[in-house]
Amino acid sequence: MQEAISPEIDVGRQDNITRILNAAEGLFRHYGYGKTTVADIAKELGMSTANIYRFFASKVEIHQAICNRMLGGSYELARYTAGLPISATERLRRYALEQHRLTVETMMDEEKVHEMVIVAIERDWNVIEKHIDRLHDLIAEVISDGIRLGEFREQDISVAAKCFGASITSLCHPQLIMQCISKPNRAQPEDLVEFAIRALK
Repeated sequence: MQEAISPEIDVGRQDNITRILNAAEGLFRHYGYGKTTVADIAKELGMSTANIYRFFASKVEIHQAICNRMLGGSYELARYTAGLPISATERLRRYALEQHRLTVETMMDEEKVHEMVIVAIERDWNVIEKHIDRLHDLIAEVISDGIRLGEFREQDISVAAKCFGASITSLCHPQLIMQCISKPNRAQPEDLVEFAIRALK
């Protein structure tokens, strides 16, 4: 019979994981992902490098966990917006503009955070693909409501959700935002969102 894991041990492990992630994120933000080592994280916490490896196999695994945590915040904002008691049109509008605002504030204003995100995107981690799928599911729910309420025309909801998500990629993708945000010949976020919403009607 497998021995039960004590709740105290489980909580203690999670506390250590949270401490490691907090310290690593702080160092990544300050020095950059590339310049931070596992030894730096251990030193910041006053523990041995071997102790870090009890919880994470590598710096990449730590980075993945931080990325997952950051994407979790993005998803919770999207879920909140999708559940607001307002029209489907307004929910999609707010969803797109809030995701844009969050990306600019948390990933673009700090160069080192931007570096973390770019590394994650370039490595094509599964955690990012899962995040995109979850966002598409939320968009699909809102579009379905809009069709039911007569705001949007009848259409394939899954395809519509993916197309809406793709049409606002330049508002949520850090690299595209960096390239477009200060150029006057690119569509403004509000105009791009209105164009995407009109396509559903």
